[in-house]
Amino acid sequence: MAGRSSKRGGRRERLALRANPPAYDPCPPGQIGGTYKPLTEAELEKIYETALDLLDRLGMEEVPDRLRKDLLTVGAKDNGEGRILFPPSLVEAAVDQAAKTFILHGRDDSRSIEVGGNRVYFGTGGAAVQTLDLDNGRYRPSTLEDLHNFTRLQDKLANVSWYTRCCIATDVPDNFDLDVNTAYALLKNTTKPTATAFTIADHVAPIVEMLDIAAGGAGAFAKRPFLKAHISPVISPMRYGEDAVDVVHECIRHNIPMSCITAAQAGATAPATLAGFLAQSLAETLASLVMVHAIQPGFPMVFSNWPLVIDLRTGALSGGSGETAVLNAASAQLSNWLGLPSGVACSMTDAKAIDAQYGMEKGLTSMAAALAGGNLIYESSGMTASLLGASFEAFVLDDEMHSHTYRALRGIEVSEENLGFEAICDAVLGEGHFLGSSHTYAAMERDYFYPTLADRAEPRSWAESGGADAWEMARVRANEILRDHQPEYLSNEQDRAIRKNFKII
Repeated sequence: MAGRSSKRGGRRERLALRANPPAYDPCPPGQIGGTYKPLTEAELEKIYETALDLLDRLGMEEVPDRLRKDLLTVGAKDNGEGRILFPPSLVEAAVDQAAKTFILHGRDDSRSIEVGGNRVYFGTGGAAVQTLDLDNGRYRPSTLEDLHNFTRLQDKLANVSWYTRCCIATDVPDNFDLDVNTAYALLKNTTKPTATAFTIADHVAPIVEMLDIAAGGAGAFAKRPFLKAHISPVISPMRYGEDAVDVVHECIRHNIPMSCITAAQAGATAPATLAGFLAQSLAETLASLVMVHAIQPGFPMVFSNWPLVIDLRTGALSGGSGETAVLNAASAQLSNWLGLPSGVACSMTDAKAIDAQYGMEKGLTSMAAALAGGNLIYESSGMTASLLGASFEAFVLDDEMHSHTYRALRGIEVSEENLGFEAICDAVLGEGHFLGSSHTYAAMERDYFYPTLADRAEPRSWAESGGADAWEMARVRANEILRDHQPEYLSNEQDRAIRKNFKII
């Protein structure tokens, strides 16, 4: 009888443990990546050498005059035919002097992250023009209200380590109003590190004035920038975009860290062969790095080499493909091999619904990028429909997926305690199982992640409890967060000052 009572007490203890939040997070962001290496050392060398040859012998065209002067000053060559050539020595100087690590600040310092090295963080990106409606499950044009709601939602999700606006407010037609209200949505609804885009360079300085208000006064933002810029200064194949280059100059002037993004498309704006694609895309991202080096050596820049794949039968983006997985993993490996803070784009499912295609494509591509050691994995939360859509339910489901990925990255700790020789002996010679043992309790929270959305019940219990699928479970959770989480990250005084100077919609 004593034995039975003890067992029932042990079960009650286990149930109590399950009901309480874990005392120890078994899979926090920032796990170590880099074990998946799709390229050999010799292949890395060949791709890099080809990229250097492209920059040395072909170079870049459509170079704005201001940048041209900067590039020629640091050692680039004008071939007299409209192209600027980069000698290998110049490219390697840019790599050597580049910022290898830097802090992406949050307004709440506890949410800041260090970019670079071999740490992996999932975050957002994208410019979805459609939102998967929470109420009717259909796509509609994204709105400013959606942007505020997405920002509030992700603020409660532990595995979104930084937040880039994930959708475009299509109901704000004026570009300046759009840029201003996008930045305001970030300030109002989150204290994580953030990122946005600037339509043109003239929009940067006014928005920095808004950021200064939130930071505490004139010049405060530049001392501790909590927002970075997403810029695509290179247009594939192998030319600069003047408007984006102008934005780069302004961001450097205001000390705004940057993700300089190359987004070539295999078979369209870059070779269809994966090796050729990697060589051109690497050359183009190196051209962004040389640009930054020419303006201000060592300025913080995420080396954002984002390989995009299209379905060559139709021209549609193929964001959830195996080719996307291996190319972005290889891109992360190349960037890390050069010692540069890496940014890649994965989890860009082509699925429109929250279905089996969605889960398969997101899991495949995000795991590959993480295992390869991508420092910042963009597009990894909330994106659907080949980046055309964003989904509240997807944000919630992806957050749980990232916990599983971080747990896989964490790996297996082999120690005398974990090998459990004594625990094995005690079980074999004692009750014949490990349930309820101190060794099991110690491992229960330290080594295991317990999902809240994924259903692990047996079929009858699942059916009796309503038979909800993942989409339904995530919808309920998203609605709960949006109902309960109403952050006030701007003081009344700050909000009044912003509204006095800007058209807040």
